Amino acid sequence: MNHYQQHYYPVNPYGQFPQYPYSEIMAHQVTKKMLYPHFKNTTLAAISPFVTYGLKEGAHTSYKHALEEVAAMAYLLGKGFDPQTAYLTVESWEINEHF
Repeated sequence: MNHYQQHYYPVNPYGQFPQYPYSEIMAHQVTKKMLYPHFKNTTLAAISPFVTYGLKEGAHTSYKHALEEVAAMAYLLGKGFDPQTAYLTVESWEINEHF
């Protein structure tokens, strides 16, 4: 097991990322208390504009496309991009609302 894998999660029969409802069952079995509570408000505040953008975008394109855009932007944020650069970068990858 490499150092990135969490040792306390049960084996996921559905692949790398758990799918609903298994994800909910797994989370309740593993977390008896809130993990990293000090990150909650700053995390939700940071993603809020992207969630709003994704909901508006999904209404005009598709929710699949909007989720891809928001996920790509969030990934770039995690890589250290500022929000505006993440947004502009992902938008630059589109041609006629497709990647």
